[in-house]
Amino acid sequence: MKKVILVYGSIAGAIVGAMFFITAPLYDNGTINFDNGMWVGYTSMVIALSLIFFGIKSYRDSYASGSLGFWKAFKIGILITAVASIIYALSWEVAYRTVSQGFTEKMKEYYVQNLKQEITNEAELTAEIAKQDQLWLMYKNPFIRFGMTLLEIFPVGIVITLVSAGLLRKREFLPPSTQ
Repeated sequence: MKKVILVYGSIAGAIVGAMFFITAPLYDNGTINFDNGMWVGYTSMVIALSLIFFGIKSYRDSYASGSLGFWKAFKIGILITAVASIIYALSWEVAYRTVSQGFTEKMKEYYVQNLKQEITNEAELTAEIAKQDQLWLMYKNPFIRFGMTLLEIFPVGIVITLVSAGLLRKREFLPPSTQ
């Protein structure tokens, strides 16, 4: 089980972690912006975390004789998610310090501009910007930033794990080949 978790989790983490380095130049030249960048990011997470499904199936077919209960499948999936999430967060830390320098300042400006469009009352706007400033100050702490980065990807992995465990607990769903 450990081999399946490490292999599939590492591959998923490498895919989603590499996206930081692939998309950073696209942000810099304006191909990707904050409006469509969220879609790019979460789509890459779903694609990478689809390996949860294949990891559970691999374990079911190769080590569990084609039969796997929901909770065992869930355990495998959530551990693959954990490995991928840790690699993702570590990749962001590297990107944050190298290719993404200045990115958080641009992101902060983007959020302030959105607040200015949404909030017309000057006192409310000032209070909301002050709250945002506190969050950005906290974000400078690498432990808080690491935790916040984990919270971006981990819920996506939980959803994919639940769906995968639910489907793959059925022996009839994509049975192993009998060659």
